[in-house]
Amino acid sequence: MTKKTLVLGASLKTNRYSNMVLHRLMDNDISTNAYGLKSGIIAGVSIDTELTDYAAIHTITLYLNPKRQQEFYKYIISLQPKRVIFNPGTENPELMLLLENHQITYEVACTLTLLAIGQY
Repeated sequence: MTKKTLVLGASLKTNRYSNMVLHRLMDNDISTNAYGLKSGIIAGVSIDTELTDYAAIHTITLYLNPKRQQEFYKYIISLQPKRVIFNPGTENPELMLLLENHQITYEVACTLTLLAIGQY
């Protein structure tokens, strides 16, 4: 089973973890979409700069700090993902509570680590 993933906060900068995770997701044959401030292509994935109603998103992995996340709360909930991953530096109790209220699970984890140890 593939865990179709949305990378929220994708960056074209190669030293950013969101960029690295796009490469790892594709290396693991995980269907992936990405949203970022600048359009481009990373590891064959087009970076969308407009919010899209993606179908069947299993996981949203966050690369936005908590303050930047606020404008995406309704969007994240609307996609009805099975889980949201809060990568280091993205932990957000306010969004976590919203997710709980909508029966969406979340993890505080590093997506790169989860992929590396086969726990994604």
